[in-house]
Amino acid sequence: MTKATFNLHPHHHVGQVDPRIFGGFLEHMGRAVYEGIYEPTSAHADEFGCRTDVLAALDELDFTVMRYPGGNFVSNYHWRDGVGPVENRPTRRELAWGTIEPNSFGTNEFLSLCDRTGWSPMFAVNLGTGSAEEAADWVEYTNGQLATDITKQRELDQSSNTSKVPLWCLGNEMDGPWQIGHMSASEYGTKARQAAHMMKLVDPSIELVVSGTSLPDNSTYLNWDREALEAVGGFADYLSTHRYLDNYSGDTAAFLTSGAAIDQQIAEIDSVCRYVAGKRRSSKRPFIAFDEWNVWYRTRNRDGMWADGNFPAHLVEEVYDLQDALVCAQFLMSFIRNADVVKIANIAQIVNVIAPVLTDGDRLLRQTIFEALAMFVNRREGRALHLGYEGSTLGSPDFGDVAMVDGAAILSDNGELHVYAVNRSVDGTVDLEINLSGAHLHVVSSEILHHPTPSTQNTWENPHAVQRSAFETSDDAAPLVQLPPHSFFAATFKAT
Repeated sequence: MTKATFNLHPHHHVGQVDPRIFGGFLEHMGRAVYEGIYEPTSAHADEFGCRTDVLAALDELDFTVMRYPGGNFVSNYHWRDGVGPVENRPTRRELAWGTIEPNSFGTNEFLSLCDRTGWSPMFAVNLGTGSAEEAADWVEYTNGQLATDITKQRELDQSSNTSKVPLWCLGNEMDGPWQIGHMSASEYGTKARQAAHMMKLVDPSIELVVSGTSLPDNSTYLNWDREALEAVGGFADYLSTHRYLDNYSGDTAAFLTSGAAIDQQIAEIDSVCRYVAGKRRSSKRPFIAFDEWNVWYRTRNRDGMWADGNFPAHLVEEVYDLQDALVCAQFLMSFIRNADVVKIANIAQIVNVIAPVLTDGDRLLRQTIFEALAMFVNRREGRALHLGYEGSTLGSPDFGDVAMVDGAAILSDNGELHVYAVNRSVDGTVDLEINLSGAHLHVVSSEILHHPTPSTQNTWENPHAVQRSAFETSDDAAPLVQLPPHSFFAATFKAT
């Protein structure tokens, strides 16, 4: 039996956890919007054409901010196509994913959905084929208060939405050669600064996300981020970064240690943010928006990413297993540990497309990663604590020795301690001791996600194969939790 200890102190904290790290992403891709969120012909459709079963499932995950409408999609999307009477909206060729876009779901439909779900909208503007003026006009349409032709159009569209858009991405993955309108960092910086200037003149209250690194493997990694931030200057509130982890090798032991990549990437991106702020002699520094993240590899090829004209196309509908869920948990734990610099994060995506929820006709399936995400709900408010780890390590092919138990902790203002732990070992049970500077910890709730076989999936034939379950944890000055191999544990304690 292996033993590990989480050493915590209430005064040794990283910073307040921003609720926006528990965000999602809805892109016009595959069946994410059509046959996902929006399906007027479904037996589950509400008066707005949205699927109530999907929305009920997503409500369990309590997403805070929702990024829309892309993704690669946005670099050839013109927002005016998606407003006005639905019957008058054009059907366009969609170049990013090889399909068509009927535009029956657009700005007002999404903002209405945000009103009903409580999501805070996060829009991405088209800086591929679009212009700075078009971006500013979209801000005017959603947030404008003056009596202009654009706001009058909103009134003619009979928009009763109360949601304004506080957060805007200046393009998407503009560093990637696959991106429509791909350009150099210098070219992007000039265009993004022009757009930022105009958008802020329309609504000075909005916050802006600079398009940063899409893949750390790109040859421009970090240099792109630095050049783009320097060009956008004081308009930059956040810098985006993306990461998808994979298990192409089929090596579970290595895959379960890959979460170490997230801490490394955050540290590298943060160093760029700090450098640019220091070089500008500015007291304002950009923070990190990790606005695309997930596990993705089974469907990451042309056959899985190209629609060949089909609509709606079954694109990248990844079926997840337990080990994927454990890696997803490590993403969120990393964001919590880095609460001082990571302020926004969006899992890509929320339904059908590399998502926690799948639909098939009128059926709905909660995937294994859904179970992991749900374990963070009601356990995420407060200050992230520094975590001192004592215990065994595992050898990682890419990251050297890493902690056998990956963890994070949050201390709430009312004295509740939320603890998360992933046992990364494929065959070793760990006795985990949780020590909050000698405080007595009374168990409020605790649960575990585990299955003897880490490759087990939730399927249509066996939808409940991998589920979180209550887990017995004793009250003690330093509770001892026995974690089985490849498992994810989450608990709330009352500290006295």
